Amino acid sequence: MVKKVLKFGGTSVGTIERIQHVANIIKKERSFGNKVIVVVSAMAGKTNELIKLSNEISEEFNKREFDVLLSTGEQVTSALLSGALIKLDVKAKSWLNWQIPIFTDGEHANARIINMRVEKINEYLDDNGVAIIPGFQGISKKGDVTTIGRGGSDATAVAVAKIFNADTCEIYTDVDGVFSTDPKKIPVAKKIDKISYDEMLELSSLGAKVMQSSAVQTAMMYDIPLEVRSTFTERMGTKILSQENIDYTKSVTGVAYSKDDAKITIIGVEDRPGVAANIFEPLSKAQINVDMVIQNISSDQKTTDITFTVKRDDVSKTKKILKNNSIIKYKEIIQNNNVAKVSIVGAGMVSTPGVTYRMFRALSDEGINILAISTSEIKLSVIIEEDYTLKAIKKLHTIFDLD
Repeated sequence: MVKKVLKFGGTSVGTIERIQHVANIIKKERSFGNKVIVVVSAMAGKTNELIKLSNEISEEFNKREFDVLLSTGEQVTSALLSGALIKLDVKAKSWLNWQIPIFTDGEHANARIINMRVEKINEYLDDNGVAIIPGFQGISKKGDVTTIGRGGSDATAVAVAKIFNADTCEIYTDVDGVFSTDPKKIPVAKKIDKISYDEMLELSSLGAKVMQSSAVQTAMMYDIPLEVRSTFTERMGTKILSQENIDYTKSVTGVAYSKDDAKITIIGVEDRPGVAANIFEPLSKAQINVDMVIQNISSDQKTTDITFTVKRDDVSKTKKILKNNSIIKYKEIIQNNNVAKVSIVGAGMVSTPGVTYRMFRALSDEGINILAISTSEIKLSVIIEEDYTLKAIKKLHTIFDLD
């Protein structure tokens, strides 16, 4: 007997028929004698519907009430799935976040799970019941409902696996696992059987939408075995494990891309010690994540141009902060939203010389200009013009033998 956490995403529970299908998957797990905790997302499209409703009231909808509103999506799924299991003669019960309870740090729309009580659910599991928990939410110390941010059901599932000492955490979705790149864009993309936490974390943060990056980070921190698999087939998925459990035969494991970034250039900044800190400190305090940074020295060595990338949603906020920053002097601010970030990821890159050259040469051969570069031990990312995204990922997928 093992204790499992099963998480089902929005597409997996998108219709009543799919919820009934998920109920049969859970019934099968129980037939093996396993203890099962289920974490569910809202039905596909439900969260967007709720956001639309709030916008009809106000585009600056109260944050507390916004969390209360959005949390209802997962609660609906929990009750429907529990009802479907009961109909199959499986003992099941849905739990609201405050009934467990799941405690968060209290930050609305972007909370972190701090802890949760285990007594009630463990007692229910010992009595052969299936516990169904709504993902994406918890309560603050004040008793207010808080949400964990989009994709937060993954984070809930991994937190549940950690706190309940589960043997494994399975993430059910609408694809067979983690692929070498987006199979919707590159049909020859292959499913990866095993991938390290580090690689999965990089791919998640770089645009791969299979798992939320903070969930992967938590799993890595506590060495929680993960498996991403399809709700709709019985094929084995992708196991996410510690790096020492994987034999690498290729330098690059996957190619990721993101079209969520924008490039900002500050022209003619006074070149003196501390200027970069003066630019980026206010952005940090405003919770704006700055990714790639490039600094060019002008010919007179008195001014510099500083280029960096932020998420497109943060562009207006970023420009406002820069314009209101009286400490820095500059000529103008230029933004470019028509960019994409393309990345290669692989633990094998550490021991393989020439990966950087091969990537740059491949893009050059396709006539693709590199606008910015960012590297780590197992990742190489570039900013390019958005129109060349598909051409870039196709070429890189081929050149690194992933086809």
